[in-house]
Amino acid sequence: MAPKIKFSKEEIIAAALDLARKEGIDAVTARKLGDKLGVSPRPIFTWFDNMGQVRLAVYDAAKTVFKQYMEKGLSEPIPFLGAGRQHICFAKEETWLYKLLFLTKPNGTSGGVQENMEFMQELVLDSVMRIYNMSEAAAKKYFRNMWLVSTSFATMIVTDDCPFTDEEMSQILSEISLSVCMGLKKVKGMADGSFDRDAIFSELKSEYV
Repeated sequence: MAPKIKFSKEEIIAAALDLARKEGIDAVTARKLGDKLGVSPRPIFTWFDNMGQVRLAVYDAAKTVFKQYMEKGLSEPIPFLGAGRQHICFAKEETWLYKLLFLTKPNGTSGGVQENMEFMQELVLDSVMRIYNMSEAAAKKYFRNMWLVSTSFATMIVTDDCPFTDEEMSQILSEISLSVCMGLKKVKGMADGSFDRDAIFSELKSEYV
């Protein structure tokens, strides 16, 4: 009798992650995963009680992949700009994983936009505070605004409706990064939201660009 084929938990997760990144999280079923491993679904349940646990493991694995992209971005000469670029790159290269992490409503197998915004903030906040010489409050405001921009680009990419080139997106990220950074540094109360919006806009409107 041929020996039974056994798979480690890590091998099952890797196979499930491969399915998710090629076909989406809905493709991670017991049948498809068994087919990919070349066995019946039974060995899967040696390590997992149900497929919900498998999908949760895939979600965690996808976050690890995303973290690798962020670490690469933070190693660039302008770290937060690099992180923004890698956010967009992740959307291009790992479209299904991006949809899982950022465009899937919380349902027990993913945490949705809010959780992953906080996850990305945790990865980059110390670097933003150190490199841009910002308080935690200012760094969080800077991160939030830049995250909204890079997420807009990434969403357009994964929905196949982005009109901008890589160079144009990089330029826009630079422009907004500079604007937000200058605002936080130069406008009193911007970091905590206490700035006088009307007075500042009134002054700015009098200046010709």
